[in-house]
Amino acid sequence: MAMRVAFVSMETAHHADNRALERTRRTASLLADHGHEVDYLCAQWWGGKETPVFEHNGITYRRVTQDCATGRFAAKLPLAMRRAGADVVHVTNSPPRHAAVAEKTGTLLRTPVLIDWFQDRHDDPAKGYRRAAGGADIVTTPSETIRTRVREHGAADGSVRVVPESIDMGTVREAPADDRFDVVYSRRLDNHANVGTLFLALAERRRQRWSAAVVGEGPEREAIEQAARDLRIDDRVTFTGALPEDERVSIYKGSHVFAQTATVEPFATELLRALACGCVGIVEYQANSSAHELVEGRDRGQLVTSPQELAATITQVGDLERRQVDERYTEYDHAAVLERYVDCYKELQATRGWF
Repeated sequence: MAMRVAFVSMETAHHADNRALERTRRTASLLADHGHEVDYLCAQWWGGKETPVFEHNGITYRRVTQDCATGRFAAKLPLAMRRAGADVVHVTNSPPRHAAVAEKTGTLLRTPVLIDWFQDRHDDPAKGYRRAAGGADIVTTPSETIRTRVREHGAADGSVRVVPESIDMGTVREAPADDRFDVVYSRRLDNHANVGTLFLALAERRRQRWSAAVVGEGPEREAIEQAARDLRIDDRVTFTGALPEDERVSIYKGSHVFAQTATVEPFATELLRALACGCVGIVEYQANSSAHELVEGRDRGQLVTSPQELAATITQVGDLERRQVDERYTEYDHAAVLERYVDCYKELQATRGWF
């Protein structure tokens, strides 16, 4: 049964490039592609002051405010939600004030509200998170790690559901393999990237034959390249820069090991893609990363705690057969994960009992 879903997020993926906004955009697009009506209540990102409504790729974007202004957006949101007349409202957790306003407005309108909580932002107030989490009927998170954090903010034990990030298994199956590399690292190269752990491990294996790729772009790229030079492994490490999804998938399909060492990761999407491409995933455990959740209990996944252990594990897994597709990750395909959101919407509707 088709539903009308209203997304609430002041910023969109058209305003800023971050993973939480991309997750929201992808979910909205998938719903529209599967026959649901999708409204997106946001600050205007398209041209024309006299154009409060804008259709784009099957989604109806509705202007709440002209600019990104948290207070003004919160004040105008109740009227925008009433005009949308949605069956379900899907709101991002940041800014938390908007989530709390959406919850209260949903109660008045008798419209169920779901909060999709990708991660905490350092500039959001903790008090706002407590208010948003404590009043939620259902909160979705990308991982158990974030689920625990939301419960610490005050969400009821039974209100939080894990809905992971999703990937396109069609691309995984169809992309050709690029077999230039043995080991690959892929992520935004920021201050949480922690590529140095991998470089130390690779330096320990300098007498063995290997080649590695670092895929991604970011403010720390120059420092990371210098680290490779300092360790004298730069002749065997290729920095590809940012690549489109199909090119990243090709590299994963041709590589044997994907190394995940980042210190912060709400959900390790590139690790997931690499695992679906048959890579052996080696994850350095980090307290603020959920990456370990993807390899625990998996026969082609290993958890390590140091560069020395990482180096030894790369050597140990060398005898494992090479693969290019692992169909066990079909449960993370876009369509399969979308159904988990739809199930949450239906649960909300049944709980409210208005439909």
